[in-house]
Amino acid sequence: MGEPNKPAVVVALARGATAEQAAREGGVSGRTVRRWMEEDHDFAVAVQDARTELLSATVQHLAMGAAESVATLRQLLQHKDGRVQVQAARTMLDSYLAMYEMHDLDRRIKELENAERGEDW
Repeated sequence: MGEPNKPAVVVALARGATAEQAAREGGVSGRTVRRWMEEDHDFAVAVQDARTELLSATVQHLAMGAAESVATLRQLLQHKDGRVQVQAARTMLDSYLAMYEMHDLDRRIKELENAERGEDW
């Protein structure tokens, strides 16, 4: 199979590849990749860290486009086609409600954590 390339396997797994797909990229067998994930704590941590980095980069890219996306939706609220207006309004409201719920949940979790530590909010 060639020289094992663990970093290539880590990156492939972090991107969502199956063990077999990652194995091909790393020059090992799928069984080896599964064994590394189960038995090599440092390898499993490296995969998780790589996933976290990829997620962080993705969130950063999304955040960079968020303001522009909202501006586009706001423009579409004035579109001549009423169906486009409705869809833009629905998208904005759905997004707002989802963000509100996440913010509220985060606040409630912090309250519980503070209460558990005996701190005031």
